[in-house]
Amino acid sequence: MAQIYRIYINQKTLLITESAPKNLNKFQQIDRQSFDLKIIYPRILEHYKGHNFFVLCSDAKGFFKHITKTITLIEAAGGVVKNERKEYLFIYRSDKWDLPKGKIEKDEKIKEAAIREVEEECGIKINKLGKKICKTYHAYIYKGEVVIKKSHWFKMKSVGQEKLRPQKEEGITDARWFTKEKMGIIIKNTFPSIMEVMEHVALIKDKEVPL
Repeated sequence: MAQIYRIYINQKTLLITESAPKNLNKFQQIDRQSFDLKIIYPRILEHYKGHNFFVLCSDAKGFFKHITKTITLIEAAGGVVKNERKEYLFIYRSDKWDLPKGKIEKDEKIKEAAIREVEEECGIKINKLGKKICKTYHAYIYKGEVVIKKSHWFKMKSVGQEKLRPQKEEGITDARWFTKEKMGIIIKNTFPSIMEVMEHVALIKDKEVPL
């Protein structure tokens, strides 16, 4: 089976893939030989007409590993929190609906960071940490350079009627519980990386993230 790695750049998706996307008309190919994310990043944001891109290579895992070695990698962790009423927790930050997550501190374990960040960003208590959902990658500018954030996502449970307290110093202006039937609100105004996580936990039925 052909391997695919996704790097999200704002609302756009860059695929590192061993086979061309099926919906090829929605993608623009970037030549592997001249690929340099530090150089191609501003072009993807500003100049290319297409919304999604792909790099075709024979060894997607090896090529992706090469990319992450040439660019600073920041690791983060967070979760999809479900309460006893079968509602799911989302935060509002940077004018988008998002899932709570944050950077892993030095010498901190991934699972510990995931729980800490969710509790700090939303002011709740996580009662149970479930299975790991997936990892997502997105590129952005940090301190003047292109970096990739690798986010580890976990299933979580929170029990009780605690009032949500969004961490405003982290730019979070709202935190709310949503039923599965209200996911349309999130889909209309979120990031492709968040939709990938939602897809993994069956919060959206149809595949929305580009293949």
